[in-house]
Amino acid sequence: MRESQRELSYILGEAVEKRSKETGSHVKRVANYSYLLAIKCGLSEYEAEKIKLSSPLHDLGKIAIPDNILNKPGKHDADEWAIMQQHAYLGYQILQHSTNEILQMGAIIAHQHHEKWNGKGYPQGVSGHNIHIAGRITALADVFDALGSDRCYKKAWPLEEIIELIRNERGQHFDPTLADILLNNLDAFLVIRDAYPD
Repeated sequence: MRESQRELSYILGEAVEKRSKETGSHVKRVANYSYLLAIKCGLSEYEAEKIKLSSPLHDLGKIAIPDNILNKPGKHDADEWAIMQQHAYLGYQILQHSTNEILQMGAIIAHQHHEKWNGKGYPQGVSGHNIHIAGRITALADVFDALGSDRCYKKAWPLEEIIELIRNERGQHFDPTLADILLNNLDAFLVIRDAYPD
């Protein structure tokens, strides 16, 4: 059952990635980064595994975003950006009524993976520990991976620039404890990155 749940999470996550012309390896890397962050911040093996199985669903709401916005090369205008931001709530809506604990956690992650530690994220503008730990973990894992990957609107960043951004956004965008864990265990994260190439 657990293996089936993991496979389903990856399949759904990869389906969204394919629609947005991105690689399915993104969801696998995010899942494994999330697991490592969860273990290193002291969560139980059970909770860490649950986050790992749920995190591939973080962008599920993108299935409801129009193609011309989802795959736009370059920057979104204000109206397009408002529509793009809806994917967080849409993913939550899709998953929120499930009685399956993986999908329930997926609903939380979908809803909160764009919230910021300083309260300037979306869709709710919650801050600090008011953001579920799974949302804070997936937020960092997602950004770390997305910056290092080519997307329709940008080229991959060099690793040094990604590290600099995480340092600068520690306590702003990201939970400072989680940012420190990533920065202090960078080699372990790079092993995961290299294990799931695009």
